[in-house]
Amino acid sequence: MLSTLTAFPLRIVLIAGLIGELAFEAYAWLMSPLIFGVVLEPSNLIAALARIYLDASLGYGAAFAVHFAIGVVGFGSAVWLIHRLSGLRPELAGALTGLALWFVAQGGLAQLVGRDFMMGFGAYTQSSFVGHVGMATIMGAVIARLQARHRAERTA
Repeated sequence: MLSTLTAFPLRIVLIAGLIGELAFEAYAWLMSPLIFGVVLEPSNLIAALARIYLDASLGYGAAFAVHFAIGVVGFGSAVWLIHRLSGLRPELAGALTGLALWFVAQGGLAQLVGRDFMMGFGAYTQSSFVGHVGMATIMGAVIARLQARHRAERTA
């Protein structure tokens, strides 16, 4: 496990995380309203968690920045780590990571701010599923592409 962690490809993970998070935001603001009739705004969840548990008032912009940073660094790292520890292809590791992240957000964190379990499995929860699984799968695909490119450059 130590060799897995010491071989952490920071550049690859950050690029994958950024691309996946940008895809999530584009989906959340542009596609989700067309498909599900809701805009995904996880920044509201971040702001509510900060208010309730840290007694901190985060404006929407600050909450957005926190969620974006967690998405890029945390979710990108989670996809890579699941890929490395499980041996699964990065895309599949991404899909499974996205499923787990969706469940944590909708099945756990939302309850901490007073929402129903999985927010009643309504349109928001369904769209969130597409957003989280899609985002993390994209991160996995980018990781796979960049790792292949890195290997090719090393052998050339």
